[in-house]
Amino acid sequence: MYLSSYSNMSHDHLLHLIFSTSYSSSFINISPSPTTFSVFFFFFFCFPPTFPLLISLPYILDKIKKKRKNISTFSSSKAYFFLSTMAKLVVQVVDASDLMPKDGQGSASPFVEVEFDGQKQRTHTKPKDLNPCWSQTLVFNITNPRDLPHNTIFVTVNNERKGGGGGSSPGPSKDFLGRVRISGDFVALSESDANVQRYPLDKKGLFSHIKGDIALKIYAVHDRSAFTSPMDATSFDHTQEEIPLQEINTNKFDEEVKIDEKKKKKTKKEKEVRVFHSIGTGGGGGGHNNPPPQVSSGFGFENHYMKEKVPLMETRSDFAKAEPTTVMHMQVPKQNPEFLLVETRPPVAARMRYRGGDKTSSTYDMVEQMHYLYVSVVKARDLPVMDVSGSLDPYVEVKLGNYKGVTKHLEKNQNPVWKQIFAFSKERLQSNLLEVILKDKDFGKDDFVGRVVFDLTEVPLRVPPDSPLAPQWYKLADKKGDKSSKAGEIMLAVWMGTQADESFPEAWHSDAHNISHQNLANTRSKVYFSPKLYYLRVHVMEAQDLVPWDKGRAPDPLVKIQLGSQLRVTRPSQMRTINPTWNEELMFVASEPFEDLIIVSVVDRIAPGKEEILGRSFVPVREVPPRLESSKLPEPRWLSLHKPALVEEEGHEKKKDKFSSKILLRLVLDVGYHVLDESTHFSSDLQPSSKHLRKSNIGILELGILSAKNLLPMKSKEGRTTDAYCVAKYGNKWVRTRTLLDTLNPRWNEQYTWDVYDPCTVITIAVFDNHHVNGKDDVKDQRIGKVRIRLSTLETDRIYTHYYPLLVLTPFGLRKHGELHLALRFTCLAWVNMVTQYGRPLLPKMHYVQPIAVKHIDWLRHQAMQIVAARLGRSEPPLRREAIEYMLDVDYHMWSLRRSKANFYRIMSLLSGVTAVCKWFNDICTWRNPITTCLVHVLFLILVCYPELILPTIFLYLFVIGIWNYRFRPRHPPHMDARLSQADHTHPDELDEEFDTFPTSRPTDIVRMRYDRLRSVAGRVQTVVGDLASQGERAQAILSWRDPRGTAIFIIFSLIWAVCLYVTPFQVIAVLVGLYLLRHPRFRSKMPSVPVNFFKRLPSKSDMLL
Repeated sequence: MYLSSYSNMSHDHLLHLIFSTSYSSSFINISPSPTTFSVFFFFFFCFPPTFPLLISLPYILDKIKKKRKNISTFSSSKAYFFLSTMAKLVVQVVDASDLMPKDGQGSASPFVEVEFDGQKQRTHTKPKDLNPCWSQTLVFNITNPRDLPHNTIFVTVNNERKGGGGGSSPGPSKDFLGRVRISGDFVALSESDANVQRYPLDKKGLFSHIKGDIALKIYAVHDRSAFTSPMDATSFDHTQEEIPLQEINTNKFDEEVKIDEKKKKKTKKEKEVRVFHSIGTGGGGGGHNNPPPQVSSGFGFENHYMKEKVPLMETRSDFAKAEPTTVMHMQVPKQNPEFLLVETRPPVAARMRYRGGDKTSSTYDMVEQMHYLYVSVVKARDLPVMDVSGSLDPYVEVKLGNYKGVTKHLEKNQNPVWKQIFAFSKERLQSNLLEVILKDKDFGKDDFVGRVVFDLTEVPLRVPPDSPLAPQWYKLADKKGDKSSKAGEIMLAVWMGTQADESFPEAWHSDAHNISHQNLANTRSKVYFSPKLYYLRVHVMEAQDLVPWDKGRAPDPLVKIQLGSQLRVTRPSQMRTINPTWNEELMFVASEPFEDLIIVSVVDRIAPGKEEILGRSFVPVREVPPRLESSKLPEPRWLSLHKPALVEEEGHEKKKDKFSSKILLRLVLDVGYHVLDESTHFSSDLQPSSKHLRKSNIGILELGILSAKNLLPMKSKEGRTTDAYCVAKYGNKWVRTRTLLDTLNPRWNEQYTWDVYDPCTVITIAVFDNHHVNGKDDVKDQRIGKVRIRLSTLETDRIYTHYYPLLVLTPFGLRKHGELHLALRFTCLAWVNMVTQYGRPLLPKMHYVQPIAVKHIDWLRHQAMQIVAARLGRSEPPLRREAIEYMLDVDYHMWSLRRSKANFYRIMSLLSGVTAVCKWFNDICTWRNPITTCLVHVLFLILVCYPELILPTIFLYLFVIGIWNYRFRPRHPPHMDARLSQADHTHPDELDEEFDTFPTSRPTDIVRMRYDRLRSVAGRVQTVVGDLASQGERAQAILSWRDPRGTAIFIIFSLIWAVCLYVTPFQVIAVLVGLYLLRHPRFRSKMPSVPVNFFKRLPSKSDMLL
C-alpha cells in the first residue's frame, strides 16, 4: 500500500491531463468490438514497436470513464458543500522585497491595503524598511461563494508619509509603491492547498517607477471554524488514526453519497460534513484531547522511553474528500512553503541582455551593479614639522558626511607612504564634498596639517577593463582653504567605480568604520586554493639484524611510520626474531610543497604500554619516486636504522657507523589517484593529482552571490545583529565574500568563476556569522546555512536566479536562518567532450586498476580534510576550521537515526516503481481490465513469434516515456529538502543523539535507552537477514541431497523437462507458460502453487543455529 501510493502519482496526473482535454464520447466509451481490434491490428502491422503504447490506452480510457461517472455523481454534493461551508477569505501578507524608496532619504515606510468585494483592510506600517516583513492575516467575508471565481482581490502597497494617519484609513498621506490584482479563480479552497506566492508589483500608470514584489498566501476557509466540534471528532473511528496510509475507495463513494441523501431527507437541519485527518500545527481546534501516540523510531517498533508530546491528530472539516479515484493518503504534513525555492528576476546584466546599451558590465553580468566612491591615499611629501621635538607622526583622515576612514599613523616621517584605499557605497553617500585631511598624531588633540576637498560631481567614472586611474599630487590647504602655505603635498586618486574594480577586495569599506586595522583583514573577500594532495604508499617488507636492548630475550618488533601528524602502525611480526617480516602496506596523504619527513621507527614491544625504539630512519618526501597510473613499481630500498641517541646527536657522522640494522621499504608517491577530501556523493573535484593526467575543461561555472534576506540575529546578546559572509567551494578553489557588518539583509553582489572538468559534480555555498571582527580568537564562526547544487541538473547557458532557504539542523530542531539569493550559470565549451564524459569512469583509472582498501578510505579522507583545514587556516585572512569542516561535511558518516530513516524512505520510493509494475501485471493476470488483458495476450503471442521485435519495442517505449516526461522536467535547481532529510518532524531525542559527541557524553540511562532501541532495530534487521539466508540455503539444498527425497524429485522432473524441451519448439513452450500465467481468475486457486510449496519444504540451516 505504501509503495503504490508513489507509483500512482504520475499515472493519476497523466489521467488528469488526458481528462482535461476534450474526447469524443464514442472514443471514451470504447468497447471490445471487431472494429476496435481491427484498428489496433492496423497500428501494430504498420508500426509494430508502438503496440505496447496501445495496450495502456484502453486502461487509461476506462479510468477516464469511471472518473467522469464519479464526478458527475459527486458534483452536486461538492457544490452544496462549497456553498454551505466556504464563507471566509483569508489573505496572509507575508513580506515584500526591493521596494522603491519614496521618502527622499533612500527608504520607505510601507503598508499594504487589501480590497475585496467592497471590504478594505490594511496592515501595520513598517517604518524605514525596503524589505518589510508583516506576517499579518486579513480576513474578509464571502457574501456569495458562487461569485468568488469572478471577483478580484486588489492588493496595494503604499508608503506612509510623515504625519499620515495610522488607523484603518490613512487618507491622502501616502505614496503608491505598487499593486497586484488576483483573480478569484486562483484562490485555494483550504489552507493545506495554499502556498506562499510572490507577485511582482505592477505600475499604476505608464510613467510610474515601481519595482519589487510581495509574498501572499490566499485561501478560503469555513465560516464557523477551521476544525470540527468535539462530537464530530469523537464520532470518527479511532482505529483509522493509527493507520499511516488511508485508501479512499471509489467503489464505496457512490454508496456514501446515496446514504447522505437519505440522511438529508430525515434530518434536513444537519449539514453534510466530510472529514479527513492531518497533523495540525497548533493546539487549537475542537477542544478534544486525543491521546498522543507512542513515538516510533520509524522502523516499526515503539519506544516507550520517549514521553515527550508530539503533534496531535486534528480533524478538519473545511475540505471535502479528494477526487473519487483511488488515492493513497499519507498522514504527513506537506512541505513547509518556507523551505521551498523562490524564483526571482533581479536586474542583472546577463538577464537584461544589456538593455539600454550598457555593455560595460559584461564581465560582471551575474550580479547587480553597486557603485562605490574609491579614494586611494598613496603617499605625501615635504610635510611640515608640527611637534616641538621636530618630528611628525602623520596619518590621513578621509571624511564623507558621517563616514570617516583613517589610515595608519607613521611615526617621525615627513614623507610617509600609506598605499591604502577607501570605498564608500554610493547608496549611502551623505554629502557632495569629500574631505581628505592630513593630521599629526599627538598625545592630546591631534594637530591639523592640511586638507584637500573634492566635489563629487567632478569625480571621474572608471569601469574595468580600463586601466587603473593614475594618482596625482595635490597641495594641502589650511583650514581657510589657502594652498600657498607650506603644508606639503599628498598623492591621491579619486574615482567612481563598481564592485568589479580590482581595488574592491583590499579597500576599507564605509560600513566597517568601527573596525580596527588589525581586524579589517578578517572582513575582506579572498580566493583560496586547496593544497595539491597525493597518496603516499609505504610497503613495509622486512628488517634485518635488529639489536634489542635486552640481549636475553627475543624482540617482538613492529614498525611505526609518521608523516606530519599522521601515524600508522603495522601488526607485530609473526615470528619473534631479529630478522622479522611484516609485508604490510600503509597509506598516507602528502601535500605540496614536500617539506615533511617520513619517520620510520622500529619498536620492540616489551610489555603492554611499554615499548623501546630499536632504530629510526628519516626519508624526505621529495625523494620518494612518483608513479603515473599503473606503471612499474619502484624497487624497494634498504634503509639504515640508527639508535635514537645517535640520531639526536649533533654532528654525528654516518661514516663512523661500522654496523647498523636495516629495514626494507618500498616508497611510492601515487599521483594517478584523486585524493578524496569530501564525500563522493557530493564531490566537486574528481581529477587525478598529477596535472599531466588531467583532461581539458568542458565548461565554465559562474556564480553570483547577490544577497541574503531575513537573517536571524546571531549576536543579539552583544547588541548587534549579524556579520554575515559567504564561502563557496568547487574543485580546489574556495572563495570568501566580504563580511557585511551588523545587517540582516546583506547585499554582496560578488561574482566568481570556476573551470568545470566534469558535469557530475556539486558546488557548495554556505553562509557564516563572523565572530572575529573584534579580535577574538577563542570563538568560532557560527553557521547560518548551506546550499548544494549539482551541475548535471542545470541546463547549459541558462541563468538560474533563486532565493535558497538557509536551513540548519540544531539540537532543538530544524531552523530557517534566512534566504540566500544566488545567480548561477553553467556554460559548456565542448559539447562532444561533455557527452563523452558520461561514458567515462567517475574516478581516475588508478581507483579501478589498483583500488584502495575500504579500511583506508575513511581514514585517508579524514587526514585530507585535516591537511586542507590546517593549510587554509594559515592564510590571511584565515579560512577557519569550523567553516571548512561544515563545507566538507566532516560528520557525514556518523550514525544518525534521522539519516537512517531518510535512506529507508529513499529505498521505499525507489521500490515503488517495481511495485507499480507488479501491480499492473497482477491486474493483467486477474483480468481487471479485459481489453488490456486481451491486448497483452496478443502482444505476447506476437513477440513470441517475432522475437526480433522485443528489443526495438523496449527501446522505443523508453524513448516515448522520456519524451513524455520532458514536459514535467524540473524547472528549478535542487536544494536542501527538509522532507527528504526527515528533518522537519524529528524527535528531540533523535537530534540529541545525532549531535552527541564520539564517544558519548550523555548520562548512563539515556545511553542505555538508545542501546536498547538500537538492539530492537538490529533484531529486526537480523530477522530479515536470516530469512534471506534461509531462502538461499533452500536453493542450495535442491541439488545437495540434504533432503534425499526432495533432490530425487527435482532431478527426475529435470530429466523429464529436458526431454520435453528438447523435442518441443521453444515458441510452443513460451506460449504455454505465458498463457498459464495470464489465465482467467476462474481458473485460478487461492492456494500456493506446487513449485512454491516444493521450494518452501526444502531444508535450510536455521535449525542448526544455537
